[in-house]
Amino acid sequence: MDGNGRWAGKRALKRFLGHQQGAESVQFVVETASRINLPFITLYAFSLENNLRRPKSEVNFLMKLLRSYLMGNVKRMNDNNVRMEYIGRIHELPSEVQDTMQWASEATARNTGTTLTLALNYGSRSEIVDATRAVITGLIAEAHQRGCSLEDLLQVDGLEARLDEHHICDHLYTAHIPDPDLVIRTSGEQRISNFLLWQIAYSEIFITDRLWPDFRGIHLLEAIQNYQKRERRFGGLGETFTDEDLDQLEPASEVAEEIVTELTPKQLTPR
Repeated sequence: MDGNGRWAGKRALKRFLGHQQGAESVQFVVETASRINLPFITLYAFSLENNLRRPKSEVNFLMKLLRSYLMGNVKRMNDNNVRMEYIGRIHELPSEVQDTMQWASEATARNTGTTLTLALNYGSRSEIVDATRAVITGLIAEAHQRGCSLEDLLQVDGLEARLDEHHICDHLYTAHIPDPDLVIRTSGEQRISNFLLWQIAYSEIFITDRLWPDFRGIHLLEAIQNYQKRERRFGGLGETFTDEDLDQLEPASEVAEEIVTELTPKQLTPR
């Protein structure tokens, strides 16, 4: 959801108007997701870095905008069978914002269509830290319950059996939803910006120059169409690759020679 400020700046408007227009885009995109039965959509609405580094006045406005969006759109979410969830360090947000978030979540909890997850006060590095802390805290509690030290507990089962990828995944904010298939980055930015670093290891990335306030359902469909044309390999060779393809590869020595030739500065012919 990038580009709200730039959208406003291009129109000589104040930044808060860009955020307001960005909130409108959310509903257009979510309703389109619901109509095509997209099971999950996660929007990076407010990062941990936003909370720490943006002016206090802007942060306060964003919190008010969030409350206004939730209160004004719960009926539309129910009409579109959309369920509301959140990820991030929610407990650090203002109490009145947390109350409204909980109300919206409870009001849409019985819906069975698209799950809209808002990443709020979210940072992926912090998420991984929190998950690791949760795993360690659980091990300490288990050791205490058994009446032994943590070291003794790990010696019995082994560290590998007690701490692996599955244990981390089970304690991420997103433990209840699958990893994303597609990441859409608006405003032409070509970076991840601390978003779902663990979960998007094999996600496809679609970058558009369109600013978020101009992003609509049709643009979501364009991104999905682009994604459907790709072949996902997850570190493998792909379904269309066969052993015969290996025989057609150029010998490594010839490739190396071509690279050296291309990189070697050409001699200038004196006039």
